[in-house]
Amino acid sequence: MTDLAISSSHVSKRFASHVGATSLKERILRRAHISTKDFWALRDVSVDILAGETVGLIGANGSGKSTLLKVLAGILRPTEGTVRSNGRIASLLELGAGFNSELSGRENIYLNASLLGLTRKETRSLLDEIIEFSELEEFIDGPVKHYSSGMYVRLGFAVAVNVDPEILLVDEVLAVGDEHFQRKCLDKISEFQDDGRTILFVSHSSGLVEQVCSRAVVLDHGHVMFDGDPYFASFELRKLLGTDVPSSKPDDAEHSGLVFGKVVFSNRAGGPPIERVAPGESLAIRVPVTIGEHWIGRVDHVRLVVMGVGDIPIWSMTIPAADLPQRAGDWALDFVVPECPPLRGRFVVAVQLSREAGQAIAAMRTSNAFEITGAQKIGLIKVDYVGYAEAGVVA
Repeated sequence: MTDLAISSSHVSKRFASHVGATSLKERILRRAHISTKDFWALRDVSVDILAGETVGLIGANGSGKSTLLKVLAGILRPTEGTVRSNGRIASLLELGAGFNSELSGRENIYLNASLLGLTRKETRSLLDEIIEFSELEEFIDGPVKHYSSGMYVRLGFAVAVNVDPEILLVDEVLAVGDEHFQRKCLDKISEFQDDGRTILFVSHSSGLVEQVCSRAVVLDHGHVMFDGDPYFASFELRKLLGTDVPSSKPDDAEHSGLVFGKVVFSNRAGGPPIERVAPGESLAIRVPVTIGEHWIGRVDHVRLVVMGVGDIPIWSMTIPAADLPQRAGDWALDFVVPECPPLRGRFVVAVQLSREAGQAIAAMRTSNAFEITGAQKIGLIKVDYVGYAEAGVVA
């Protein structure tokens, strides 16, 4: 059984805010009129993070992402529910959090490391490596109150990733700083992934989440709205924000000249339409697209995801830029599965044309569906198994 790194069970977090007074004088003179109003930043959040997973938390401002990260890090106590963790956690949750502005960068390294459970001797052995990673050698003995926001991030991230954490929690601080250091941070995250460490981070970049994460959680007003494939998480977030791109929008200059046709399911590319296919049979999905001159050379890849009930992703397929036509006009995007998997049920598909960074140019979801007629009567997939019973056996 895969170990859990962090588990939250029915977690809710409530904050109380005072209403009715805007100053200390007003609070004293009008105490009787002051009331408190409860604000629930999180409501009934249950999330299990497996060891070795890289999970992105995404959502609009105020959705509860940073609050959830602080609760999982143990910085905030949940009002309701429980949180369990297994392994040393290093967190970089707020710009300058845990720093003493009057101390030097070097002194703050010792302070931060001690908060993460390291002894002074252990920190001393890591000091050169931390300073080198931060690239702040010439500023390390100056007070951090004179640091820029980018320098804060460099120092905080350098400490967090060099104290040998098993779990790394990172807030949106990666958006601060220059491109060179962001690339360095992403390389370090990739190294952690190769080592099988657990990473959980907040980001407003859906492209980054799709690129880095194996899973994404979408939050909205403190509730988990989606937990699963990063591609669909990004799509769900765009739907929540009202920024999902329709299949065609001719009155929009940016998206004009790109129109999806009706998707056709068949047994072969370009073949007659079918509504159902049996496991082991060939399945071909054709997506007609009319594309204008404006978009030639700008589409990096096309992604098609087959989805089951509740838009749960079942499998995905991609056509890279190198295999796309380089002229305007009508395209036929064909995805062929030589042998349909042993599934049962009805399925729709979602298609997205994206730029290089994963930014959607246009997306659509089919209203028509195809059926896979698996032999099993119950369940999505058929598996081989052995079942038997014995009498007189005491467990």
